[in-house]
Amino acid sequence: MANVTFDSTPATTAGELPAVGDQLPAFELVGTDLQNVTNKGFEGKRLVLNIFPSIDTGVCAASVRKFNELAAGADNTAVLCISKDLPFAQGRFCAAEGIENVTSASAFRSTFGEDYGVTLQDSPLQGLLSRSVVVTDENHKIVYTQLVDEITTEPDYDAALEAVK
Repeated sequence: MANVTFDSTPATTAGELPAVGDQLPAFELVGTDLQNVTNKGFEGKRLVLNIFPSIDTGVCAASVRKFNELAAGADNTAVLCISKDLPFAQGRFCAAEGIENVTSASAFRSTFGEDYGVTLQDSPLQGLLSRSVVVTDENHKIVYTQLVDEITTEPDYDAALEAVK
């Protein structure tokens, strides 16, 4: 388990993020079109996983907007924005905001949160995903991770972008 905070109140996750140097664990998520989204669909590309609790919060929405901006200038890189929101909610948000450079994917019916150690075990957000970022190279070897200490703050975009270079 990892320790984070939500509004300065201690919270724990289901485990630990995969480590830098590890191979990215396989995942199966649901896209906004209700089709499966898997790591295999991004073979040969660097991946940025923007993991967060819910698109319906200001900080989470800001992270999707920012990663959408960053994805526009990142060659051979796919950005996945992952939460347990229903695919319909993710799709509505992306359409309303003009988000076109990232792939939104829902973990609502998968073990992603447990497999990546990011499911919150307590706090008012219990069952949702803790804010974190995972970056891989083209072979899906992990080159950067961040479990954001305070869930109500944004991730370190500059560090994630640097890891993609």
